[in-house]
Amino acid sequence: MLSCLDQYDFPTTFSGLRDKLVLELLYGTGIRLAEILTLQETDINHSDATIKVKGKRNKQRIVPFPRPLKPLIESYCTEKKKRNHHKGTPLIVTDRGKAGYPMFIYRIVKKYFMPTIQASQYSPHILRHTFATHLLDKGVDLQAIKELLGHASLAATQVYTHNSLSKLKEIFKKAHPRAEEEISPVVPTHEA
Repeated sequence: MLSCLDQYDFPTTFSGLRDKLVLELLYGTGIRLAEILTLQETDINHSDATIKVKGKRNKQRIVPFPRPLKPLIESYCTEKKKRNHHKGTPLIVTDRGKAGYPMFIYRIVKKYFMPTIQASQYSPHILRHTFATHLLDKGVDLQAIKELLGHASLAATQVYTHNSLSKLKEIFKKAHPRAEEEISPVVPTHEA
């Protein structure tokens, strides 16, 4: 995932900036497909590096974005304004200035990931899943991940823990004093 995002040479055109922004936002924030489609420029707080997201059931939450995304967001918004695509449109628009739509985002994800990542499908949810898994692998509390993802219950977030079981075992081996130690069995003695 990271090598694809870092090594791919995105064009410096409007569509190249937009495509990179879509992928970086999905991976960098863990937001849902529907959430990126409803995101407005006014939902971005550049000074705090946060976005206001309208999630399921119109619940709003504030999600931080990686600070290195700030110049990309600014460049994209500048190009969008030059094309007169900014008035009354969501943040993500097509080359013609129309609001982005689900299949449009699917195509962007597939275009960039299909050549570099082996997967059974190339959906925007892969980036959300990877976001959650990477946080979990780095030891972030499941409750915090739940809040970032906008899940109503912890059970929904626990779906991401299966990928990290091997990582948890690794951490356990390093941290627990008896993780690798052999324990001699106690053999009962028979007294007659």
